[in-house]
Amino acid sequence: MSDDAPRTLITGGAGFLGSHLCERFLAEGHEVICMDNFITGTPDNVGHLIGDDNFELVKHDVTTYVHVKGDLDYVLHFASPASPKDYLEYPIQTMKVGALGTHKTLGLAKEKDARFLLASTSEVYGDPLVHPQPEDYWGNVNPVGKRGVYDEAKRFAEALAMAYQRYHGIETRIVRIFNTYGPRMRLDDGRALPTFMGQALRGEPLTVYGDGSQTRSFCYVEDLVEGIWRLLRSEEREPVNIGNTDEITILEFAEEIIRLTGTDSEITHEELPADDPKVRKPSTAKAREKLDWEATVSREDGLQHTLDYFEEQLRTAGELAA
Repeated sequence: MSDDAPRTLITGGAGFLGSHLCERFLAEGHEVICMDNFITGTPDNVGHLIGDDNFELVKHDVTTYVHVKGDLDYVLHFASPASPKDYLEYPIQTMKVGALGTHKTLGLAKEKDARFLLASTSEVYGDPLVHPQPEDYWGNVNPVGKRGVYDEAKRFAEALAMAYQRYHGIETRIVRIFNTYGPRMRLDDGRALPTFMGQALRGEPLTVYGDGSQTRSFCYVEDLVEGIWRLLRSEEREPVNIGNTDEITILEFAEEIIRLTGTDSEITHEELPADDPKVRKPSTAKAREKLDWEATVSREDGLQHTLDYFEEQLRTAGELAA
């Protein structure tokens, strides 16, 4: 452990995205404190990092208080349920980690004079009336709908981060994350990609909600992490979209997964959930201009990497179709 290594706290660090960030920051020479209460994350995601002298895993709920001994250079707040299935199962916890958790981690950043990065989301745009979605679009959110617990928690978190920046002079950064995928996603997290892959690999029908005409834009996790790294080190103080602009309908995506897995699974349709966005595609002009960033991993390559991971998970569990 180097005395002059940058020291970084990553909340939600044992989650899908957080675990990849822990890896990246360790590779960049940081000392990393990974903090998670394991509601949706798991120690398995960072198990390969345990034993690294520069890595520390702490089980803690950041909605209570956050105390870290010693100096901190960076605080990355990624703690939150992030899939509709999870935040509908944990609505109060989702609101608390977006509000109280953001307040506690911002307070820690203020105490340590650390730069703070908030993981926000494309969900702040709701069911958008502007397409693609630029950062200056204020969104179309149902604050009292079921999805509002996540949407409004993140909108509040953004407002609080900006208030700390303006009132206390804290160095804050806000990343609005669009649909991201890759290894360490949970097969049961309820999002389209792991659901389709899990169903296909088990030889089950793929479940498409509505007629499947709703669109999404899928960004591979490696590209997202690069964008976050660049944003954290930049001087950009306003929110920045990070996502892939390659848009596809959910029905087309299901058909793509069937071809990729070689399954003979059929597609079934169920009722579209309330307030489900009809379109979702980022405007990334700001990321290109301010961060010199754009997604580079093709969906074909990213899906193959992810499929390999899920196949191994199901094989280990004895659930892989013959």
